[in-house]
Amino acid sequence: MFNRRSLLAGASALGGASLLPGLAHAKGGLVATTYPGTWEDAYRSIVVPMLKKKDDIDLEMAPLFAMDQIGKAKAARGAPPFDVFVLDPGPRIVGIEGGIFEKFDGKKLSNLSKIPEGFTDEWGVHVSAQVVGIAYNPKKLPAPKGWTDLLKDPWVSRLGLTGFQTTFGTSSIIEISKQFGGSLTNVDPALVELKKVLPKIAAVGLPAAMPGLFQQGQCDVMYTNTQTVATLKGKGVDIEFVKPESGAISFFTTMHIAKGTAETANAYKYLDLVVGREVQESLMKPPYNFLPVNKEVPLAPDLPMKSLDEMKSYVIHDWAKINPLRAAWIEKFNKEMAK
Repeated sequence: MFNRRSLLAGASALGGASLLPGLAHAKGGLVATTYPGTWEDAYRSIVVPMLKKKDDIDLEMAPLFAMDQIGKAKAARGAPPFDVFVLDPGPRIVGIEGGIFEKFDGKKLSNLSKIPEGFTDEWGVHVSAQVVGIAYNPKKLPAPKGWTDLLKDPWVSRLGLTGFQTTFGTSSIIEISKQFGGSLTNVDPALVELKKVLPKIAAVGLPAAMPGLFQQGQCDVMYTNTQTVATLKGKGVDIEFVKPESGAISFFTTMHIAKGTAETANAYKYLDLVVGREVQESLMKPPYNFLPVNKEVPLAPDLPMKSLDEMKSYVIHDWAKINPLRAAWIEKFNKEMAK
């Protein structure tokens, strides 16, 4: 039988999480997904104790990547294995189309006025901003100016290349493709150009491996987000972030209440806490380096923008158009770019 206990046991295997005994819902309990890695560490250390202290809610974290969350929710057939999702733009649309979210009422958040207009809709709330561009080692390479530099010397021979498995990877390859005549839905020009220089490229690997390869010096330039750059810099790695000439990419991570949950009231309390100033400010600090969505949180000085309003001028992609094509892109990349 599919239930919360089986979900969290599976999450433990996936994310290496240690779980508390007695996972059945008690009064004042909530099960929320989180991404394995930095997200899980941050939420366990900051949000779990803060929610317990503020609202006496016992928060269980289920570390799952986005499409695993969607898959488990669909397999549960109306008996939600968790109460709150955390998702990037592509999986969010899959969830909306799959009918697995409750309708969302932003007016139930006491912090609604503290986040920019449009950061809630009928399906959920923005909880973290993401900015994607180019990272490089300034001690080994000059600063690249734009996406096409990645395919030229001296950068190409130090490039860490990854595919379409992540939002930042997909977004970056779309932007590379645009420089060679491609578009939001046509990435073939990027793949053609990448294939030409493939023998020169320093490393091709999974997205999760790239920060480690950069830290070890196996590559010295890559496309990534500001959070990864700040995290590596905090470890003493020589790394800087560049906004490409054609514009940095921005997107938002969102949270959603699971359709059919019995914990709607607790879910709203959790989401209200997450977008509140105290949590957002704590998550922005090292070693977690989240980009906040609360307007009252002063942005860290090393971020590539002075205010959230600047992100309106960044490149934003329509994931409703990307989603139907992405599986084929992943397959093609893996077939053509494997070294």
